[in-house]
Amino acid sequence: MKISEIISQNVTYVSPQTTVMETAQTMRILDAGMLPVCDHDCLVGTVTDRDITIRAVAKGCDAKHTLIADVMTEEIVYCFDDQDTDEAARLMREHEVRRLPVLNRERRVVGIISLGDLAACDGNEEMAGEVLGRIAVGSLAGRNHASLVKTEIQPEPLML
Repeated sequence: MKISEIISQNVTYVSPQTTVMETAQTMRILDAGMLPVCDHDCLVGTVTDRDITIRAVAKGCDAKHTLIADVMTEEIVYCFDDQDTDEAARLMREHEVRRLPVLNRERRVVGIISLGDLAACDGNEEMAGEVLGRIAVGSLAGRNHASLVKTEIQPEPLML
Protein backbone atom coordinates (compact mmCIF):
# COMPACT_ATOMS: atom_id res chain seq x y z
CA MET A 1 0.00 0.00 0.00
CA LYS A 2 1.25 3.49 -0.82
CA ILE A 3 1.82 6.01 1.98
CA SER A 4 -0.42 8.55 0.21
CA GLU A 5 -3.37 6.18 0.67
CA ILE A 6 -3.29 6.30 4.47
CA ILE A 7 -2.18 9.82 5.45
CA SER A 8 -4.35 12.83 6.04
CA GLN A 9 -3.82 15.49 3.42
CA ASN A 10 -4.36 18.31 5.93
CA VAL A 11 -0.96 19.29 7.28
CA THR A 12 -0.31 21.87 9.96
CA TYR A 13 3.24 23.01 10.43
CA VAL A 14 5.06 25.72 12.33
CA SER A 15 7.89 28.00 11.32
CA PRO A 16 11.24 28.17 13.10
CA GLN A 17 10.18 31.62 14.35
CA THR A 18 7.06 30.31 16.11
CA THR A 19 7.32 30.38 19.89
CA VAL A 20 7.30 27.27 22.04
CA MET A 21 4.04 28.41 23.63
CA GLU A 22 2.28 28.89 20.28
CA THR A 23 3.54 25.51 19.11
CA ALA A 24 2.42 23.73 22.28
CA GLN A 25 -1.01 25.33 21.97
CA THR A 26 -1.25 24.18 18.34
CA MET A 27 -0.25 20.65 19.37
CA ARG A 28 -2.90 20.67 22.09
CA ILE A 29 -5.63 21.81 19.70
CA LEU A 30 -4.64 19.24 17.08
CA ASP A 31 -3.92 16.50 19.66
CA ALA A 32 -0.59 16.05 17.87
CA GLY A 33 2.69 14.83 19.32
CA MET A 34 4.83 16.07 16.41
CA LEU A 35 4.71 18.92 13.93
CA PRO A 36 6.89 19.61 10.91
CA VAL A 37 8.91 22.82 11.03
CA CYS A 38 8.93 24.57 7.66
CA ASP A 39 10.67 27.71 6.47
CA HIS A 40 9.07 29.13 3.34
CA ASP A 41 7.45 25.79 2.45
CA CYS A 42 10.72 23.88 2.99
CA LEU A 43 11.03 21.25 5.73
CA VAL A 44 13.84 22.28 8.10
CA GLY A 45 13.06 20.09 11.11
CA THR A 46 10.45 18.58 13.36
CA VAL A 47 9.29 19.38 16.86
CA THR A 48 7.79 16.88 19.27
CA ASP A 49 6.12 17.26 22.61
CA ARG A 50 9.25 15.60 24.03
CA ASP A 51 11.51 18.22 22.36
CA ILE A 52 9.50 20.94 24.08
CA THR A 53 9.59 19.15 27.43
CA ILE A 54 13.30 18.28 27.45
CA ARG A 55 14.81 21.20 25.55
CA ALA A 56 12.63 24.04 26.79
CA VAL A 57 10.54 23.32 29.88
CA ALA A 58 13.15 21.27 31.77
CA LYS A 59 15.73 24.00 31.14
CA GLY A 60 13.43 26.75 32.40
CA CYS A 61 13.10 28.51 29.04
CA ASP A 62 10.44 31.17 28.68
CA ALA A 63 7.86 29.53 26.41
CA LYS A 64 6.51 32.93 25.34
CA HIS A 65 9.88 34.00 23.93
CA THR A 66 11.80 30.81 23.09
CA LEU A 67 11.63 29.99 19.41
CA ILE A 68 11.02 26.54 17.98
CA ALA A 69 14.30 26.94 16.08
CA ASP A 70 16.02 26.62 19.45
CA VAL A 71 14.36 23.34 20.46
CA MET A 72 13.45 21.54 17.22
CA THR A 73 15.15 18.44 15.89
CA GLU A 74 17.11 19.34 12.78
CA GLU A 75 18.04 15.79 11.74
CA ILE A 76 15.06 15.02 9.54
CA VAL A 77 13.96 11.49 8.72
CA TYR A 78 11.15 11.52 6.16
CA CYS A 79 9.50 9.44 3.49
CA PHE A 80 7.78 10.17 0.18
CA ASP A 81 4.07 9.86 -0.44
CA ASP A 82 4.59 7.48 -3.38
CA GLN A 83 6.60 4.96 -1.34
CA ASP A 84 5.16 1.78 0.13
CA THR A 85 4.14 1.68 3.78
CA ASP A 86 6.80 -1.02 4.27
CA GLU A 87 9.44 1.65 3.56
CA ALA A 88 7.93 3.97 6.19
CA ALA A 89 8.00 1.11 8.70
CA ARG A 90 11.63 0.37 7.83
CA LEU A 91 12.61 4.01 8.37
CA MET A 92 10.77 4.15 11.69
CA ARG A 93 12.43 0.95 12.86
CA GLU A 94 15.89 2.02 11.67
CA HIS A 95 15.71 5.51 13.20
CA GLU A 96 13.59 4.55 16.22
CA VAL A 97 10.86 7.11 15.60
CA ARG A 98 7.08 6.83 15.76
CA ARG A 99 6.20 9.50 13.21
CA LEU A 100 7.61 10.65 9.88
CA PRO A 101 6.93 13.74 7.79
CA VAL A 102 5.71 12.74 4.33
CA LEU A 103 6.95 14.72 1.33
CA ASN A 104 5.98 14.73 -2.31
CA ARG A 105 8.69 14.49 -4.95
CA GLU A 106 8.86 18.31 -5.07
CA ARG A 107 9.97 17.99 -1.42
CA ARG A 108 6.88 19.72 0.00
CA VAL A 109 5.27 18.40 3.18
CA VAL A 110 2.01 16.65 2.34
CA GLY A 111 1.35 14.73 5.56
CA ILE A 112 2.62 12.82 8.55
CA ILE A 113 2.57 9.05 8.92
CA SER A 114 2.50 7.52 12.37
CA LEU A 115 2.92 4.09 13.79
CA GLY A 116 -0.83 4.16 14.43
CA ASP A 117 -1.46 4.82 10.73
CA LEU A 118 0.62 1.77 9.87
CA ALA A 119 -1.23 -0.36 12.42
CA ALA A 120 -4.58 0.73 10.99
CA CYS A 121 -3.62 -0.46 7.49
CA ASP A 122 -5.04 -3.80 6.44
CA GLY A 123 -2.65 -6.49 7.58
CA ASN A 124 -0.02 -4.16 9.05
CA GLU A 125 -0.66 -4.73 12.77
CA GLU A 126 2.26 -7.17 12.93
CA MET A 127 4.62 -4.75 11.16
CA ALA A 128 3.60 -1.89 13.47
CA GLY A 129 4.14 -4.11 16.51
CA GLU A 130 7.60 -5.04 15.25
CA VAL A 131 8.52 -1.38 14.73
CA LEU A 132 7.22 -0.41 18.18
CA GLY A 133 9.15 -3.28 19.76
CA ARG A 134 12.34 -2.11 18.09
CA ILE A 135 11.77 1.46 19.24
CA ALA A 136 11.11 0.35 22.83
CA VAL A 137 14.19 -1.87 22.93
CA GLY A 138 16.33 0.93 21.46
CA SER A 139 15.05 3.37 24.07
CA LEU A 140 15.94 1.05 26.92
CA ALA A 141 19.32 0.16 25.44
CA GLY A 142 20.30 3.83 25.39
CA ARG A 143 19.71 4.22 29.12
CA ASN A 144 22.23 3.38 31.76
CA HIS A 145 21.24 1.37 34.80
CA ALA A 146 21.17 4.44 37.03
CA SER A 147 18.39 6.00 34.96
CA LEU A 148 16.16 3.02 35.73
CA VAL A 149 16.55 3.40 39.50
CA LYS A 150 13.83 5.40 41.21
CA THR A 151 15.23 8.68 42.48
CA GLU A 152 13.70 11.79 43.87
CA ILE A 153 14.59 14.90 41.94
CA GLN A 154 14.02 18.30 43.42
CA PRO A 155 13.30 20.68 40.52
CA GLU A 156 14.74 24.14 40.67
CA PRO A 157 12.10 26.81 41.29
CA LEU A 158 11.12 28.58 38.10
CA MET A 159 11.30 32.34 37.99
CA LEU A 160 8.03 33.75 36.66
